[in-house]
Amino acid sequence: MTDLPPPPPGAAPAPVQEHRFPCAQCGADYRFNPGAGTLVCDHCGHTEPMRADPWTGASLRELDFEAAMAQDLPEAEIEETRVLSCPNCAAQVEFDPDTHAAECPFCATPVVTDTGIHRHIKPRGVLPFALDERSAHKAMTDWLGRLWFAPNGLKDYARKGRRMQGIYVPYWTFDADTKSSYRGERGTIYYETRTVVRDGKTVTEQVPKIRWSPKSGRVARFFDDVLVLASRSLPKSHTDALEPWDLAALEPYRPEYLAGFRAEGYTVELAEAHGEARAHMARVIERDVRFDIGGDQQRIHAIDTKVSDVTFKHILLPVWLAAYKYRGTTYRFVVNGRTGRVQGERPWSAIKITIAVVLGLLIAAGVGYVMALNQ
Repeated sequence: MTDLPPPPPGAAPAPVQEHRFPCAQCGADYRFNPGAGTLVCDHCGHTEPMRADPWTGASLRELDFEAAMAQDLPEAEIEETRVLSCPNCAAQVEFDPDTHAAECPFCATPVVTDTGIHRHIKPRGVLPFALDERSAHKAMTDWLGRLWFAPNGLKDYARKGRRMQGIYVPYWTFDADTKSSYRGERGTIYYETRTVVRDGKTVTEQVPKIRWSPKSGRVARFFDDVLVLASRSLPKSHTDALEPWDLAALEPYRPEYLAGFRAEGYTVELAEAHGEARAHMARVIERDVRFDIGGDQQRIHAIDTKVSDVTFKHILLPVWLAAYKYRGTTYRFVVNGRTGRVQGERPWSAIKITIAVVLGLLIAAGVGYVMALNQ
């Protein structure tokens, strides 16, 4: 994560966020309970309801992208957190100030380092966990159970292995208003009758042709919540496979939702994420242009897009994560903390593959033998 510049002279520094919530009854730490939507103390069992947020309406409002690029965001939109950096996968995960040794939840690498304070754009929204660890673990083991070629040893290790980590993964969302003008051609298929000689016979056939005509016009689209992953710790193929996310259920960011969970700091900066969002918008606009051109085929010569009112927000999405080192190889599995959708490195068992190949050859040989007897 690249730190933001220090606050301007005379401005109050952003507060260092420490997401710890002591139990009102015994002083141990609360954790957020996904099933009940409350804070619960694992030490004494005391529960605390989530208090209503008086700023709910304003907390999910978008931030101005141009202001952020000019480093002109209000200090209220900036926070500082203590993070732990993994030397192997470069993940930056928030830890409490007393943590100085841990295992990276993304790659199972032992991490021994001092915590650092990082200054960054504060999350605007959070999608709270809806699945607890037991439900996520069952979803993962069920998914592994359907992989016949996975090593049995890894399945057993995953079933009996360590606890899964609940991680809030950072994302950016972008809104933008776009108006595009285009030039192109519409292709209309028609058929010509042609007489040919084939195998000594004269036949007629219909030959498709395309008639092209010039076409120009305008399309407009408002993009809402274009989602861009702000992390490099997990393969994008893994996180993409967890979609869709029910972004309509986003809650205004409150640190209470992070109690008992980890939060990863963003490592994809805002400008880079905006470039990825623009590429997504361009693909959608091209699809709109092809639809507007119509016909059977389309040629696009030019698209000129004007983008305005670009806004963004930093959000956190819930992922249950398991990283297992099995026979020297790290296997990572991720579970959507809302839907239970699973993705991960697909393990292969050489023994099972060999058995399948041998069985296939035996079956093929048996079928061939039976057919030979019947001839």
